[in-house]
Amino acid sequence: MKVHPSALALTALAFTSFLESAEPDLRADPLGVQSQQIESAQSNGLGSMARKRTITGELTLVDAINTALSQNLDVLKGLREIERAQGRVVQLKALALPHISMSASLGDSRQRTDPSGFLAAGANFAGGGDGATTLQSRSWNVSFELRQSIYSGGEIPAQIEGAKFLKGAAYYSFRNVIDKVISEVRSQFSTVLVNEALIEVAQESVELASQQLKDAQNRFNAGTVPRFNVLRAEVEVASVKPQLIRAKNDHLIAKLQLAKLLALDAPSAGSPTFKCVGDLNIGERDLDLSNSITLGKSRRPSLKSLRQQMLAGEEGVNEALSGFKPRLSAVARGGWAGAGRQEFTQNMESYFLGLQGSWAIFDSFETTARVAQERAKLRSLVLSYEDEVRQIELEIQRAFANLQQYRETIESQQKNVQQALEALRLAQERLSAGAGTQLEVLDARVALTRARTTELQARGDYVRSLAEFDRATATETVYQEEFNDPLAKLENKVLKRDYSFLFRP
Repeated sequence: MKVHPSALALTALAFTSFLESAEPDLRADPLGVQSQQIESAQSNGLGSMARKRTITGELTLVDAINTALSQNLDVLKGLREIERAQGRVVQLKALALPHISMSASLGDSRQRTDPSGFLAAGANFAGGGDGATTLQSRSWNVSFELRQSIYSGGEIPAQIEGAKFLKGAAYYSFRNVIDKVISEVRSQFSTVLVNEALIEVAQESVELASQQLKDAQNRFNAGTVPRFNVLRAEVEVASVKPQLIRAKNDHLIAKLQLAKLLALDAPSAGSPTFKCVGDLNIGERDLDLSNSITLGKSRRPSLKSLRQQMLAGEEGVNEALSGFKPRLSAVARGGWAGAGRQEFTQNMESYFLGLQGSWAIFDSFETTARVAQERAKLRSLVLSYEDEVRQIELEIQRAFANLQQYRETIESQQKNVQQALEALRLAQERLSAGAGTQLEVLDARVALTRARTTELQARGDYVRSLAEFDRATATETVYQEEFNDPLAKLENKVLKRDYSFLFRP
């Protein structure tokens, strides 16, 4: 399976994201990956990229995002939707162009006549006898027509403009899909890294518990501690092993989910063959809620898609209103016909050149009903737009609050990990000196494991929330505008403000 060349072309044109030569005004993402323009053109033009069914070896976040953008099924479906919208535009533009049609027929005809009334009396005959006569002739006909619409009451222009706006809506919906896929890949990639780090924490806990068991066994053999200490250490080793098993399983499931996002084949060995390489470093990011909401409302492609749909809805109303107006077309029609029977033959030529018009004086309120439907649909789109604005505000506010929560959690747990390490060291020294108990060491080890786990999970939550925040504010990617946005001036005005805080690593 290969990616369609048009998919790569549109992808390269549509967005700028996560490659190695970032433009100066693009920010670096929290994992140290910079947004850059996708280089999909190959040495032979656009070329073609074979689908990656499996990935072996190290996988960076850049590679994961590029793989998802080239073969994720949601992205490919978005491309097909744009192609469908483009086909609709071409189809409707054809209504404004001349149409030429031709028809032809050839056949035999038979006719029986009964001058004496023999058939009317109910007699039966075959082959035409007893006063009946059979006439047989062969006829043919060839005709053509050229029709050009001159005035359609505004229906055709409204259909064409509406299709163009819907094409713009499909384009912005495609951008929304791209932003969503990038956010999901970033989030899932960080989940894999977190679970991998939790495996290391669980392994350290098992190793520490095993060392304590060995130490307790040696002390018991030396007669310095009772059998209870050995049993307690054995129970502790058995209790920490399920944490390691669960961490490994969570890591496997996270990798499988990432492979699904990348549209990779299911691994035959049960586990994906790639290894995620990266870190969970948390950089400083100055965030301002009010500016973020303003930026999100001006940049979110879902709002732009709805605005295009609203413009298409206005054209739908104009199309329905055209039912009240007359139609006028220029028509050129001609043909040839012939008929023959034995010695009689006739040929005929005909043509027509002129105008044809129609006007529905009364259509039993059909047009009125269509106008009412289109206006109701437009009002529904307006309400959907208002609801989407509120939803975007909520998403940004929620992501902003989560970022603050997880950053505070990370800062608190970083200090807690240091304190837990010191407490474990002191407990082990007290136990070695005979002044402490094994229970103190176990409690200190559990506290350290809990602090490390909480800190790692908070880092993962922060990275995921940051990915969601970037998606909600539409600052993840940079696009080339291909359509006229009705609120482009507002967006440009918003973007002139200083939002450099969003582009700091």
